Amino acid sequence: MGFIRNVVPHIKDSITVQELLNGPVHLTACTGDVGMTNTITDKSLHRPQLALAGYTEFFTYYRVQLLGNTEFYYLQSLTPEQRRSAVEGIMQFKIPCLVFANGHEPPPDIIELAIEHGIAVLVTPFDTTKTVFLLSEFLDDQFSSHISVHGSFVDVYGVGILFTGGSGIGKSEIALDLVERGHRLVADDLVILTKKRESILMGTGTSLVKHFMEIRGLGVIDVRQMFGIRAIRFQKRLEIIVELEVYDPSHEYNRTGLEEFTADLIGVPIQSVKLPIFPGKNVTVISETIALNYLLKTYGYNASQEFSARLQEEIQRRSMNKDSYDQRHVTYFQSDDE
Repeated sequence: MGFIRNVVPHIKDSITVQELLNGPVHLTACTGDVGMTNTITDKSLHRPQLALAGYTEFFTYYRVQLLGNTEFYYLQSLTPEQRRSAVEGIMQFKIPCLVFANGHEPPPDIIELAIEHGIAVLVTPFDTTKTVFLLSEFLDDQFSSHISVHGSFVDVYGVGILFTGGSGIGKSEIALDLVERGHRLVADDLVILTKKRESILMGTGTSLVKHFMEIRGLGVIDVRQMFGIRAIRFQKRLEIIVELEVYDPSHEYNRTGLEEFTADLIGVPIQSVKLPIFPGKNVTVISETIALNYLLKTYGYNASQEFSARLQEEIQRRSMNKDSYDQRHVTYFQSDDE
C-alpha cells in the first residue's frame, strides 16, 4: 500500500518491574520499593527449578523468574541453610524479580536476601497456569512490534477497516459519516498498530488524540462527546485496508474481485482494497459493502467466485446451443404488475 510502505516498526528494549506490577496479574510486592526500577528485557518467563538445585549454566536470569508449587515446596523442604544457599545461587545473577504464584507467601529469609540483592519479590493469588498465561500475554504485548500510520480506523459491522490515502482526500469525513450511520471510531489521523501473536494486528489511537477528529473547514470535534459512548472503540483488530485515491481513468482497477490483494504490515498480511473516488461517489455505503463482503467470505461465500462459476456454465450452455440467448430471471410474470 502506497501510503504505509517502508514504515519502520518500533520495539521496546525493556520495561521496569514497576510496569509489570501495574499489569493485569494482580501482583503484590513483598519487598516494598526494592527492585521496582529493575529492567525486564525478555518477554519469556523462566521457572528456575534446575537453578535452585544448583545447575545455572543455562540459567536465563534476565527473565521474570516464576515460582509455582514445584519451586515453592522444594524450597520449603530444605533446611534454612540449604534454602539460603539455593536462593543465593540464583540471586548472584542480576535477575529482575521473583514471582510467587498460588498466593504462596515467600519465607522471611528469602525476602531478606532479595532486599540485600535489590531484587523485587512479587506474589499473585492466581495459580501457576493462569499466571503464566497472564504474564506471557502482558509481556508479549509490551515487547510486540508496533508502527504508527496516518489514516482513519473504524469498526464497520465488526470489521476493522483502516482508511489510508493522501492528505485531504477525505479519510476523516468518511469515518465521520460511518459514525453517524452507527459504526464506531477507533482512531483518526494517527493509528498505532501492534503485532499480537504473530498473525494479528491490533489498532488504537494515541493518548493525546484519543477520539478527537479534525474536519477541514469545521475544526476539531470530540466524537465521544458528540455521538456518545456507542460511537467509539478503544481498540480493534485490523482486517482490511482501504486505500483511497483520486480516480485515474488510465489506471486499471479490480472489477471482478477474483484477485485478492494483501499488504504486509510487520510481517502480517492484511487484505487491501484500492478504492478510486470522485465527486458524487458514495464511499460510505461502499465501505459498508466492503465490510459485509469480507464477512461473507469469512463465513464461506465468495460472490466473485459464485458469479464466475455461473458465467462458465452459461458459456458452456451457449457453446452447446448456438441459438441460445439471455434468459429472464423469472420464467413468467405473475398477475402482480408492480
